[in-house]
Amino acid sequence: MGGQFDGVRSTSRNSPAANAAGSDIDTIYFGGGTPSLLEPSQVKRILDTVRGKFGVAADAEITMEMNPATVSAESLAGYRELDVNRASFGVQTFNDRDLKLLARGHDANDARETFRLLREAGFANVSFDLIAGLPGQTLDDWERNLDEALAMQPEHLSLYLLEIHEGTPLAEQLRSGRRPMPDEDAAAQMYEALLDRTAADYKQYEISNFARPGFESAHNTKYWRLDPVYGFGVSAHSFDGAERYWNERDTAAYVRGIEGSASAEAGRECVDQVSEFIFLGLRLNRGIGLDEYQRRFGRDLREAHRAELDRLSDAGLVEFAGGRLMLTRRGMLFSNEVFAEFV
Repeated sequence: MGGQFDGVRSTSRNSPAANAAGSDIDTIYFGGGTPSLLEPSQVKRILDTVRGKFGVAADAEITMEMNPATVSAESLAGYRELDVNRASFGVQTFNDRDLKLLARGHDANDARETFRLLREAGFANVSFDLIAGLPGQTLDDWERNLDEALAMQPEHLSLYLLEIHEGTPLAEQLRSGRRPMPDEDAAAQMYEALLDRTAADYKQYEISNFARPGFESAHNTKYWRLDPVYGFGVSAHSFDGAERYWNERDTAAYVRGIEGSASAEAGRECVDQVSEFIFLGLRLNRGIGLDEYQRRFGRDLREAHRAELDRLSDAGLVEFAGGRLMLTRRGMLFSNEVFAEFV
């Protein structure tokens, strides 16, 4: 399967292979591809191996990405017995027309039924993925999506704006004019509607992520804080605190690497920690602590980036409050423009 399995640790800057034993793991994430196609027995083998190599916290957050119609009551019960305690559920939309546009293998009823099965299996931490900005999607369409999602009361919501990938049927349909191009102004309205509609019951803790109190994604927060990550599997990415490295994307090449040299690493790069600390930290609602920046880099953030911060502040995109730098609501709408100042 062309997915990835991630385990996050909190110490050591060396490679996972060299530092597996004794490392502390507090989140495990099965993601990429469709990991819910795995049988519980296969998930058990993976988790047993991880627990044999790492010190895994008893209350670790263990997430599995799941697509509708790829699970059964039996498989979900099996995952729960293995302490998989969080489901990231790819609903995308409750509109069957849009699901066909996205070439998804499920319809809205499949999503509703899968959510029911998750609850019956005892999953008390479920995240919905929703996509906004689809070609032809109106604000009314989006609000109906939100109505249904919020009525189901998941613990977590993740919003994604549509990305057009070259070589896909949708990209060709847009290029040929058979589908209207996504409307950026409409997508901005959809985002603001999400902010308004979730405010009563959910806390926005990151630009695209909303959670009921206590249900923020511990795993994904690691990425935004530049914490080290172990990645295992085809195309999986890792970060050791200084360098980012990744495995082969091609399954056959991955297997050859593992069988030959016990490594399927395809490349690595040094990370510009200053710029990544800023633009990843600004994704979080709490923003960046000025004291933390000083400790990490031995510089004052305001002085080091005075020109950029003056421009962004004058445009109403960032603000300082309580010893922290953070995006304004307007800054969230134009976050890419903010981030570009620091890359």
